[in-house]
Amino acid sequence: MCYNKKGEKMKKILIIEDEKVIADELYDLLKNSLYEAFILKDFQNAKQEILKIKPDLILLDINIPFLNGELLLQDLRKESNIPVIMVTSRNSETDEVLSISYGADDYITKPYNPNILLLRIANIFKRMEKNLNTSYYDDIKVYQNKGILVKDDKVLDLTKNEMIIFSLLLSNRGNIVTRDELMTELWNNEEYVNENALTVNISRLRAKLEDFGIENAIETRKGQGYKLL
Repeated sequence: MCYNKKGEKMKKILIIEDEKVIADELYDLLKNSLYEAFILKDFQNAKQEILKIKPDLILLDINIPFLNGELLLQDLRKESNIPVIMVTSRNSETDEVLSISYGADDYITKPYNPNILLLRIANIFKRMEKNLNTSYYDDIKVYQNKGILVKDDKVLDLTKNEMIIFSLLLSNRGNIVTRDELMTELWNNEEYVNENALTVNISRLRAKLEDFGIENAIETRKGQGYKLL
């Protein structure tokens, strides 16, 4: 973990770019702009590397080995809401539409203006801070937009579906939330799940909470729904 001269935690940015010269240029640009920069080395296991590094933002090129950037983004969005800026040499409206539809937060083409790229990065971080949407579950901070729960120095990462479920239960804490209400909330967030998928998500959420030290948090009311205790 790195801090700037003001004692603030530096934002961690991961560069996913297979052209070494461009990757190195981006690395130097970010380091000189007081970001903590990383360059992805293992393209074959890109998603696993991303989840291990846990960056605050990703600069993602479309043309990367093994799995192109758009498909990697689509796969990543199943598990993470990390902000992503697509960086590509293509100047195609189709690529831009696809990137945004797959979950990109912004899009910039090569050759890019370094100052414009830095402004776009800064704007995403400002937007994240503005929409942080922090709430509490007892002494645990719940950062809905980041998809994390924080207690002391421990951090629990939740998938998008898990956070949607937990947030709805939290906002109705002590009251029963029906399966239909949970399904509706997931559908409203364009997460199309069936009854079985909801059950699996609830089970995974319970297991993660228990591993985090929160036991028996979600109570099942047979034929009614679930309640956060």
